[in-house]
Amino acid sequence: MIEIINIIKKINAISFCFVIAIFLTACVNDVDEVNEFASTTKLPVQTADSIEIVQTDSSNIQVKVFAPLLERYIDKEEPYSIFPEGIEVIGYDIYPDTSYSIIAEYAINYEAEKLWEARNDVVVITAENEQINTEQLFWDEEKAIIYSDKFTRITNKDGIFYGEAGFEARENGTKWKLKNIKNSTVNVEDE
Repeated sequence: MIEIINIIKKINAISFCFVIAIFLTACVNDVDEVNEFASTTKLPVQTADSIEIVQTDSSNIQVKVFAPLLERYIDKEEPYSIFPEGIEVIGYDIYPDTSYSIIAEYAINYEAEKLWEARNDVVVITAENEQINTEQLFWDEEKAIIYSDKFTRITNKDGIFYGEAGFEARENGTKWKLKNIKNSTVNVEDE
């Protein structure tokens, strides 16, 4: 009987060693796999809360950007910034007189291209109190224009205008052109 117990103890010890060996070999990570995972996981190189960016020209304030969160990334040596909690842009002809404002729930600034992309409930308000609503808007700083290829609604004193294929305007929201106008309402004054 004691021999049977000793044999069972030896079998248990051998089984235990075998199980430990399996666990130890299963936990080895390949360095290439770890590096590949790390390179595909994008983490910001900078993060900032409650930011205010001021753009000037010859010490004149042209634009102010406000955001609750900024995350800056460098992808293939090209930096870009994400504003995942929204953004407000205020443009000035002569500070402090507001020329336009742009509000969106999400934005990206492609720094090298001088191109901004705003998404999700984008609203542009001009100095003339015109309002442009769309779901995606691009702001080309070099060309000083804003544009979209998404459904757009423009509201002003003359009525409500809908562009099925978006719009294009100066960066301050003036001189706009709708694409594929549909079902618009024009206000007409009685004489």
